[in-house]
Amino acid sequence: MKNIGILGCGNIARKMATTVNQMENANLYAAASRTYSKAQEFASEFNIDKAYGSYLELVQDENVDLVYVAVPHSHHYELIKLSLNNNKNVLCEKAFTVNAKMAKEVIELAKSKHLLLAEAIWTRYLPSRAIISEIIKSGVLGKISTIDANLGYNIVDHERIKKKELAGGALLDLTVYPINFALMFFPDEIRSIESSVTFLPKAGVDSMENVSLIYEDGKMASLRTSIFTNLDRRGVIYGDKGYLEITNINNPEKIVLYNTEYKVVKEYEIPKQITGFEYEVDECLEMIGKGKIECPSMPHSEIIKVMEVMDELRKQWDLHYDFE
Repeated sequence: MKNIGILGCGNIARKMATTVNQMENANLYAAASRTYSKAQEFASEFNIDKAYGSYLELVQDENVDLVYVAVPHSHHYELIKLSLNNNKNVLCEKAFTVNAKMAKEVIELAKSKHLLLAEAIWTRYLPSRAIISEIIKSGVLGKISTIDANLGYNIVDHERIKKKELAGGALLDLTVYPINFALMFFPDEIRSIESSVTFLPKAGVDSMENVSLIYEDGKMASLRTSIFTNLDRRGVIYGDKGYLEITNINNPEKIVLYNTEYKVVKEYEIPKQITGFEYEVDECLEMIGKGKIECPSMPHSEIIKVMEVMDELRKQWDLHYDFE
């Protein structure tokens, strides 16, 4: 039984707490916030042993085996470093950091200390990923050429989204999912990246974007996101023998194979889950037990690759954060 400590007590932390409390191999041991009262309230709600009024206190607790970083993107880098420098294994929410330079730095730090450092991009760890990969590998889609994926929610009024000082906007919060969807199933070399973007007036953060990844072998991924409206969240992988439709790329609910006549060939069963977060926690604990410093489902090389794609997009948009 490993003890998990959570940094941050917001909505994503609540989902993780709900998950860990139903797992058999993990104990939700500690929670920390910038104020003790908030941490205490969170700890009371989720039956957590320890509540801390600072992040430093939690990472200095020798009983914590794995730290889960669940704060806004702007603070990921500093809290990853704080945790690693206090000899703690880390699972950090997406987006891992705000740029590839920061990602590379903390990965090197984890290597030097031989500590696990993982990104909690949960779609990488879900069983549905393996199901989709096996369908592609089987050849039933034929020669695959195109991926379409979109993700959108009406979250424009959320503080973490509309504040540039928190690295807000669509890219790090939403577009990271279609990018990961594309890179999971089109892992080949990207030749070029094309994009278009709109910005939230006055806030200076990106609000909607279209992104095209063009590959060296001719494949293309077309990705779209919005912070203004709930998009259908579909992912479609097209081949010359048929196509695969995934309902909700953010946590697949249905996987359906169609032939070239647009008729259903097969629907694939997706395993039941607690929330879906349990898979990333399980893999982290397994890797810690094996003395590994990265997770096979989201290795360090892929963390950096995703960050470099997003760096290129921000370069195209001339989007910078003051704290970088």
